[in-house]
Amino acid sequence: MIKKFLCLLMLASVGLPAMSQRFEGGILGGFNGSQVTGDAYDGYHKPGLLAGVYVQTDLAPAVFAGTELKFSQKGSRSHKDAQHPDPDKYIMRLNYVDLPLYMGFRTNDYISVTGGVSFGYLISSVEMNEDGKFPPEDQVAFKNFDMQPFLGFRFDLTDKIKFDLRLAYSVLPIRGAPGSELWYWRQNQFNNVLSTAIYYRLDH
Repeated sequence: MIKKFLCLLMLASVGLPAMSQRFEGGILGGFNGSQVTGDAYDGYHKPGLLAGVYVQTDLAPAVFAGTELKFSQKGSRSHKDAQHPDPDKYIMRLNYVDLPLYMGFRTNDYISVTGGVSFGYLISSVEMNEDGKFPPEDQVAFKNFDMQPFLGFRFDLTDKIKFDLRLAYSVLPIRGAPGSELWYWRQNQFNNVLSTAIYYRLDH
């Protein structure tokens, strides 16, 4: 599934230069810092990759709208700190195909405020502890679909390169509460993602 998605991204990026002058488009890549509200761990300790394509258009001199198609790694993991010097090992890896829809407002020639909603489809998931992947009898499925409103800032570094900073939070649980509290899972779970990405414009 991941290989098919990467092929789709490559095909989309090849077609971007052929768009009309009304639209701007390109490729994007960056990193997620993720956590899952509802588990036993706090903090954006789960790193992940994101990569995809984007297209947008101006609605007014200071207002634009756009969409993206991207692969995005999310999840959660335990973290060693002063209060938990030897935590139980736990890693949750969630791979999504995300389709964000957004609008942006240019505050000046270099900085924009963006906001929108991202719709995600889960393509794979795994949970691990010090013994490896959870056995089948301990696995509890995640929901296939996710919806995350987001707010962010975009910085125009050059005519072709932009830097995007974004915070997104699920409004629907990615997994419901367990029947009884577990050492790694306490209540309804929600993705909480802080992402950074570089956008490279290809249409001119």
